[in-house]
Amino acid sequence: MGNTRVRAGMRAVEEFAMSGFETRQAADQGPFVLTNPDMPQRQGLYDPSNEKDACGVGFIADMKYRRSHAIVQQGLQILHNHDHRGAVGADPKLGDGCGILVQIPHRFFSEECAKLGITLPEPGHYAIGHFFMPRDPDIRALCESVIAQTVTEEGQVFLGWRQVPVDNADLGEAVLATEPVQMQLIVGRGEGIADTDEFERRLFVLRKSVSNKIYKRQDRATAQYYPVSLSCRTIVYKGMVLVNQLGSYYRDLQDERFESALALVHQRFATNTFPSWRLAHPYRMVAHNGEIN
Repeated sequence: MGNTRVRAGMRAVEEFAMSGFETRQAADQGPFVLTNPDMPQRQGLYDPSNEKDACGVGFIADMKYRRSHAIVQQGLQILHNHDHRGAVGADPKLGDGCGILVQIPHRFFSEECAKLGITLPEPGHYAIGHFFMPRDPDIRALCESVIAQTVTEEGQVFLGWRQVPVDNADLGEAVLATEPVQMQLIVGRGEGIADTDEFERRLFVLRKSVSNKIYKRQDRATAQYYPVSLSCRTIVYKGMVLVNQLGSYYRDLQDERFESALALVHQRFATNTFPSWRLAHPYRMVAHNGEIN
């Protein structure tokens, strides 16, 4: 029993460690091959298995659980203060990426979804999924179809899509070349789900099922697909942007209705890795590897 638990724990650690990658068996290259569309293949002295990070992490919360836009703003200010933890390339607007994890602001999404003809149920009875999607309209439509179908197959309720408003005017040329379309999925809680803990577990299975279907296609055209977050509690806004760009890039973060009682922020510093939209933190539940403030 003990060995079984150890093996299960190791598998969980491996999943977090490889978040953002597709894994597959390959007899000639060891037990796992990590495939990321933004990385080159092994060549010369370069080996993607040697890539490592050294980042900065910050966290702020209201001890009385009061949600406010001020917490979001202060989280972004912490991110600004982590500018020294990042790096840029020859293009001074090409960095390693950053992001913020907050609680789902119910009032904000309720009012925004109403504009789309979507009526949200009470908090805890719906989830918001943030996705990086391919820029090609046909490929994006394919991914959206797979996601919507899987939502139903997994016993949840597909409520619709919301395109996230962004302002990319300040992004660097190299960043713009890889910018995905930002989409948010709205999912209603299926019947028979007792509480938010069970709903979160179902959402985890849903996200993995969708990704498996899309990755198994082995279609390079879908490489920009990436599930940033899917939860009934929290949401992640991240990208290959600088710390002083995140708040202006995602217009949602500027809205006074966008409220949270906590904010987890992360500035990625990749000492010898290639920048990537999907490798920006926070991941869905964690942000790691660096100094903590």
